[in-house]
Amino acid sequence: MNRLSRVRATAYAKLTLSLRVLGLRNDGYHEIEALTVSIGQPHDVVEVSAVPHPGGVSFEVEGESEHVPQGMDNLAARAAEDVMLRAGRSGHGVKLLLRKRIPAGAGLGGGSADAAATLVAVRKLLVLDLTDDDLLDVAAGLGSDVPFCFRGGAAWMRGRGERLEPVELRSGLLFLVAIPPFRLATSDVYAAWDELGGPESTRRVEARGPVVRLVEELGNDLEPAAEAVEPGMVDFRRALESAAGRPALMAGSGSAYVVPLDRGDDAAGLAESVSRRLRVPVAGASSTTVGVRVGS
Repeated sequence: MNRLSRVRATAYAKLTLSLRVLGLRNDGYHEIEALTVSIGQPHDVVEVSAVPHPGGVSFEVEGESEHVPQGMDNLAARAAEDVMLRAGRSGHGVKLLLRKRIPAGAGLGGGSADAAATLVAVRKLLVLDLTDDDLLDVAAGLGSDVPFCFRGGAAWMRGRGERLEPVELRSGLLFLVAIPPFRLATSDVYAAWDELGGPESTRRVEARGPVVRLVEELGNDLEPAAEAVEPGMVDFRRALESAAGRPALMAGSGSAYVVPLDRGDDAAGLAESVSRRLRVPVAGASSTTVGVRVGS
């Protein structure tokens, strides 16, 4: 069998349609219940190459690199190291190139998506004798969102996020994803949620299409905390709702906002119109059945 010298994997963003924060756990994490789906835009590309020396992982990032951790502080680099260690192949040399399009600090799970894509790509590159369950175990050790990003599709996330309950939800659900000119750190938003006494979001967005079978209203309990950390969130959401003509939902811990669309809407045309009006990046996105797509 000819061994590959390079493998590319597409890492799809994670979109949180409903997020309930149930409280602070004894281990320092927060107990959550979240309905999440994978979306095709924006997405990152992870490219891994085998190198004769040095051993271990070298890392480089291109594109939307602002606020992206560098070197072995990056979750994708740690994923490459951990999966090789799990397979007993830590002496191999792997070069990791990350082409970023999912902005960091937007609540779209970009770092977790990159880590999940790296696990799959390194397994294929080095022909590692690891099952999907093995990779899921490595994923859970890397971060709460990585198991979902590895499996992709649609699921309820429970516990700290590592417990997944896949749900039937057709692909092709349409959304606008709007990126404001500021970013939020997840740790800061959760800290604000604790300081505010654990508020529930009072704002609800009506679910559309087949999502109604799973949850009637969409909401995000982290929204009040995100608005406390960055008051500009409120004005941005209102401007987005005015430009799109329909309500918006905060993505994850922010700062991105998402507008659910109806089947048949011109997502690309609406994204262009809203982007021009708000002067920020806006993508027309559709849900996918996978979190990672690997090629060679």
